[in-house]
Amino acid sequence: MTHWILTGGCGFIGSNFVRLALAQRPELTITNIDLLTYAGNRESLRDIEQSAGDRYRFIQADIADAAAMASIFDGHSVVPDAVINFAAESHVDRSITDPGSFIRTNIVGTANLLELARAKGVARFLQVSTDEVYGSLGAEGLFTEQSPIQPNSPYSASKASADLLARAAFHTFGQNVVVTRCSNNYGPYQFPEKLIPLMIVNAMRDRKLPVYGDGKNVRDWIHVEDHCEAIMRVLDAGTAGEVYNIGSDNEWENIAIVKEILSAVGKPESLIEYVKDRPGHDRRYAIDSTRMADELGWRAKRGFTDGLQQTVEWFQNNEAWWQPLLTR
Repeated sequence: MTHWILTGGCGFIGSNFVRLALAQRPELTITNIDLLTYAGNRESLRDIEQSAGDRYRFIQADIADAAAMASIFDGHSVVPDAVINFAAESHVDRSITDPGSFIRTNIVGTANLLELARAKGVARFLQVSTDEVYGSLGAEGLFTEQSPIQPNSPYSASKASADLLARAAFHTFGQNVVVTRCSNNYGPYQFPEKLIPLMIVNAMRDRKLPVYGDGKNVRDWIHVEDHCEAIMRVLDAGTAGEVYNIGSDNEWENIAIVKEILSAVGKPESLIEYVKDRPGHDRRYAIDSTRMADELGWRAKRGFTDGLQQTVEWFQNNEAWWQPLLTR
């Protein structure tokens, strides 16, 4: 049997990864560590808890609590084959009002996990990061793995710090670490404060759809299942000490996505409300995934039009999942 420790597995990307990994690998067992902060929802994997038996174990704990993490690692009778760190505070707006929690989880928590994985002799550590560490692009060009790190928000600065800790673990200690940096994700189980689920949920309820600034900020969107498949490839075959950019060559202005969502839900564009722009709002992100294709044979499979429609339908059909989250 193969065993992975996965952190943040009740979050958006983590929960989708748990589903994919257990479905694709019958020999795999997963321990999922999640603090269940506002964006972590145990209901996202409730059916897995009921159906996976001893292949899946959930532990509620804080990765920034070194003693708690040491107890969990010590409690394993065998050394995990990999540690995959999805756990993160991730919403830029919240990082502006409360940067301390981002420093604690994203930096201190990652440092704890790296140290424990190294001490226990874990064969592979994968740090899940973001394209936001690169800062903002102009109208042309793409982020490559050689692009300088220039974070512009407390969130992206905390993630960049975690990436550098991972890099240092490799260069200083020879630890088998890989880092993935992905573009914006969308799909099922995404907490409804992020752009796409927020707009879907607001449109469904005939609420105003708040759009920052002129709405022309550009993001490169990837379906969460494509992202999870890419992480699997890096985990299996990525070169230790390296960074892998993950994107789907799918740039959209925010306002264009909002209008697509309104059309899919069947609501008028009069629901759009332009609001004061976010401080330090990066203008454009776009990822060059050439390395993923050339070295690891991975390419995104899911088209955005179909993927967005499926996402809208998922939120329409799963109000019982997202409705309780609106008060968090």
